[in-house]
Amino acid sequence: MYMNCPNCGYEGKAKRMIKGSFLLEIVLWLLFIIPGLIYSIWRSTSRYYACPKCKYQFVVKVKKKEIAQKK
Repeated sequence: MYMNCPNCGYEGKAKRMIKGSFLLEIVLWLLFIIPGLIYSIWRSTSRYYACPKCKYQFVVKVKKKEIAQKK
């Protein structure tokens, strides 16, 4: 997905991010099975595209042709 970041002005390919902490997920799985499962399900449903430079979540989707025309 290509995007334009209103926060830093970056234009290009977006990075797919996941909310939460991988380390916390591992700890929850090791110590508590049910909370670990719930946390893993929440993390897998909370994926989003973000700016690779500043990690801003609310980016504007653009077509690849629009970026090429600006250059």
